[in-house]
Amino acid sequence: MAVKMIAVDMDGTFLDDNKQYNAQRFARQYALLKEKGIRFVVASGNQYYQLLRYFPDIKDEIAFVAENGAWVSDSNEEIFCGELAQERVHQILDILAKEPDISTVVCGRNGAYVHTSMSDEVIAMLANHYHRLEKRDNLYDIDDTIFKFSLNLAHEGVDALMERLHAELGAIENIMHPVSSGFGFVDLIIPGCHKAHGIALLQEKWGIDDCEVVAVGDSANDIEMLRQACYSFSMANAAAPVSAVSRYRTESNNDEGALNVIARILAREVPFG
Repeated sequence: MAVKMIAVDMDGTFLDDNKQYNAQRFARQYALLKEKGIRFVVASGNQYYQLLRYFPDIKDEIAFVAENGAWVSDSNEEIFCGELAQERVHQILDILAKEPDISTVVCGRNGAYVHTSMSDEVIAMLANHYHRLEKRDNLYDIDDTIFKFSLNLAHEGVDALMERLHAELGAIENIMHPVSSGFGFVDLIIPGCHKAHGIALLQEKWGIDDCEVVAVGDSANDIEMLRQACYSFSMANAAAPVSAVSRYRTESNNDEGALNVIARILAREVPFG
């Protein structure tokens, strides 16, 4: 079957290590994708408002599966927005308060929120992922639709944190699911509100089958998306579990691996020929 949708992760996939991509090459590719009726979807753990900045010329006509699937939009139309009850938000903040080594971001529809005690150094790092980021004296009193928590810590502590969070969250009905986003980030997402769910909503809207979807990723938060797509590509720099579930591989993010997949689609090369 012909490819009708391409879904790409951003950090470690579409973006190189400097948070950039070959904009001129992609502009040429996108024009051809549009001509052929192939949809381009950005599927990322990043904030929606941050993702818009990467695609200033086409942001109004492409789709975004942002916040690891918590917020889905197509051509500025909201398709889906997850929501946690305030009681649940408070329960999770109580759990996270036991973790002194993490930086916590509370993610919502209108913006992202951190405690006023967070250092300027960490704030500057988080600005790479959150265009709208506010300091608050009290994270328990945020007037917004909350759908995700993002945690940052030293990379070597991620596995142990994931184990503790699985146990803590599992004890209260699995209200959130921890997933590694790479680069020392762990996201707590509403169960089922992952990237694959967001992509499936877009597929339903556009009438696209799984066998007509290409997905490209590198981290654990891409696994559901890669399992769902018929043409699943892991980056050369991907984590081992990601490579294990992918049917195909491409070059690293620093070697334009995602753009190379698009080039193969346009040229109808294997496995698309």
